[in-house]
Amino acid sequence: MKPWFIWRCLLLLVIVLLVAGLSGCVSLSYYGQSIAGQWELWQKRQPIDDLLASAETPAPLRKKLQMVLAMRDFASTELALPDNDSYRSYADLQRPYVVWNVFAAPRFGMDLKRWCFPFAGCVGYRGYFARQDARAFARRLAAQGLETYVGGVAAYSTLGWFDDPLLNTVLKRSPVRVAGLIFHELAHQQLYVEGDTAFNEGFATTVQLEGVRRWLAKHGDERQRHDYVQFQQRQKAFVDLVTDTRDRLRALYARPLSAAEKRLRKQALQAALREQYQRLKQQWGGYDGYDAWFAGPLNNAQLAALTTYRDQVPAFQRLLAEQGGDLAAFYRACAALGALPMAQRQQALAETVEPRAVSPAAPSAASG
Repeated sequence: MKPWFIWRCLLLLVIVLLVAGLSGCVSLSYYGQSIAGQWELWQKRQPIDDLLASAETPAPLRKKLQMVLAMRDFASTELALPDNDSYRSYADLQRPYVVWNVFAAPRFGMDLKRWCFPFAGCVGYRGYFARQDARAFARRLAAQGLETYVGGVAAYSTLGWFDDPLLNTVLKRSPVRVAGLIFHELAHQQLYVEGDTAFNEGFATTVQLEGVRRWLAKHGDERQRHDYVQFQQRQKAFVDLVTDTRDRLRALYARPLSAAEKRLRKQALQAALREQYQRLKQQWGGYDGYDAWFAGPLNNAQLAALTTYRDQVPAFQRLLAEQGGDLAAFYRACAALGALPMAQRQQALAETVEPRAVSPAAPSAASG
């Protein structure tokens, strides 16, 4: 292990523990599990080159890792994303997700509860490396009267602080979605605005979509391109459906109605959302890729968690088009936006789309 890496780990540990100590025992416990989870990733990771050189590496894994290295090189050479050792190592965590994020919102409100952390700023979720810990925290929030949602995450970025490994949680996906996740997480290393989740996810998703489009144009076959277009169409229909329900709920909560009346109308909107999804499935020939998402209660936290991450994608796509598809220029334009105060940044992004009546492209299901 490189000396600079050890010193950076120690520095991060000291800073996190100092912040946690100022925040009380609950925070100290939370940061403790975060440090332990991150340390597990570092301990289990192996350089992909070493795995490819080993005769003990199973052939299916070898093939996937070779593909990953090609995607990783493409990200830096063709997408102008950071050229470092992130996603050039591999770790098998032997679980389906690396972390589980907890989201919470009021019973009659669509604004996610926010938590503040060192380096990342304030975000609308709290992540745990163990599912049982995430569920326990969600139960405590529910006891406070909040609606909660726990969602598994396949990959995340340490924002360039460390060289993030590729995880088994990512490799189980199709090649196109693996590429998308790599491009998405590297985009977070390229640009991250502290405390603005919608901006960060809109930016990273836009890079992901453009990156996958270029990857498929150069390396994909007709079947892969067809499947990806179909996936985007379905994803857009799904997100549009959920976004419409979210907006209807937000309007409902703003009305001067009794809690009992709001509850009844809320339940009606949730039931309507399920019915509309069943009609979508029929149009898709029975495709059930979103059944797991609809298995939950469809509460405010669940709807807000999905839509908050995708609201600003159309604005970023328009901004990329204004740069003539030049990703380096796009990154500079986004960095300039990121330097603005949040209110000005949001207004600038809104003006990017609204006056021109641009029809947005389909956002992606994958995230960091």
